[in-house]
Amino acid sequence: MTGPLARRYRRLLFCYPRAHRRDELLATLIEATPPGRTRPTVREAANLIRHGLRARLGRPASRTVAAWAVLAAIISGVSAAAFATRAGWETAEPLPRAAQTRAMLAEVLPGQDFRGIEDAPAMFVIYGQPLSWAAANDMLFGDGAEYALDGVGGAVDGVPDQSPQETLDLTRQRLRETGWTMYRPIVRNMYECIGPPCDPSAIPTDTTLVAQRGNTTLTIQVNSESTTDSTFLTATFQRATPPAVYPFAVVGGFAGAVVAFLLFGWASRRTDGRRLRGGVVTTLFGATMVLWWVPTLLAVPLTAQHHLDEPHPSWHPMWEWLGQPTFSLLFVVGGGCALLGLALAALPRSRAEAVPTTAPS
Repeated sequence: MTGPLARRYRRLLFCYPRAHRRDELLATLIEATPPGRTRPTVREAANLIRHGLRARLGRPASRTVAAWAVLAAIISGVSAAAFATRAGWETAEPLPRAAQTRAMLAEVLPGQDFRGIEDAPAMFVIYGQPLSWAAANDMLFGDGAEYALDGVGGAVDGVPDQSPQETLDLTRQRLRETGWTMYRPIVRNMYECIGPPCDPSAIPTDTTLVAQRGNTTLTIQVNSESTTDSTFLTATFQRATPPAVYPFAVVGGFAGAVVAFLLFGWASRRTDGRRLRGGVVTTLFGATMVLWWVPTLLAVPLTAQHHLDEPHPSWHPMWEWLGQPTFSLLFVVGGGCALLGLALAALPRSRAEAVPTTAPS
C-alpha cells in the first residue's frame, strides 16, 4: 500500500513492536478511512501512539508496567542529559592564564598584592588535578564531591591598609565602572556562636561578592577580621555555563529517555512469562531504580535550596542536581544491575520455562 495516507499511518505504526503485525493494522486502518482523506486525524494519531507504546511494554495484564517504564525513561533521560552537558562544557573558552588573571584583578582591585595565581590545569578538577583513572577511588568512595569547576585567582594575606568596608565599597565601584554585573552580597559569620554568654554581633563576618561579565564570573571574599597570618581577601575567576550546554542537554536527555523506554519494553516483552528469569530481571530493575532515584531525590531539594540561598550567575552543573559524582558508586552499581538484567533478558527461552498467556507485573 502506497500513497500519502499509507505513509503517514506507517510512520505512526512504528510505535508498535515489529512483531505486532503492522501490515495487518495498516490494511485495517486504510479500509476504515473515509474516501478522500490524506492524513490521520489527531485523535487517531494520539491513539496509535499511545497504544503502540503500550504494546512495546508487553505484559497486557499488568497495571504498573507503564509507570515503571516512565520512571526508567525519566531517570535515564536526565542522567543522559547530565553526561551531555559535560560534553557541552568542552565548548567553553579556556580559563584565563595567570598573566591575564593578574591584569583583570588589577583592574578590579588595584593596589592589592595577590599571591598564588597559577594557570588552571583543567576546566574541571578533583583535588586540584584533572580527572584521571588515578582519581577513580576518590570518585567512587566518598570524595566525588571534590570534582568541581576550577577557577583561577589568588589571595591577599595580612592586615590591610584600609578597612574591610572600604575595600568592599571600592570593589563595588570598580566592578560597576568596568562593566561587571553584580549580584546581592552574601554575608556569613566566620564561626558559630560559642556560649553562653555569646554576643552574635561580635562575631567577625566574611562578605562574598559575585559578579559576571560576558562568559566570566568573579567571586570576591573579604574578611572583616584579619591578622598578619590570616587571609584578608580572595578573588577567583571562573567560566560561565557555555551556551552549547543547553542544546546538548535537551538532545542528550531526549535520546536517553527514548533508548531507555525501548530497552525497557524489549526486556519486558522478553521476560514476560519467564517465571524464574523474569523475577531475577525484575529484581535487578528494581535495584537499578532505587540506586538511581534515591541520590536524585536527595540532591534536587538540597541543590535547589542552595541556589535560592546564594546568587549563582551560572547554576551548578546538571550532574550535581542528580547527586553525582558524590554518589557515583550507586550510579555505577545501578548501571551494572541494568546491564545484567538486559543480558538475562537476551538469553533464549529454555524448555523448562512455561509460557502463560498473561503474566503479573
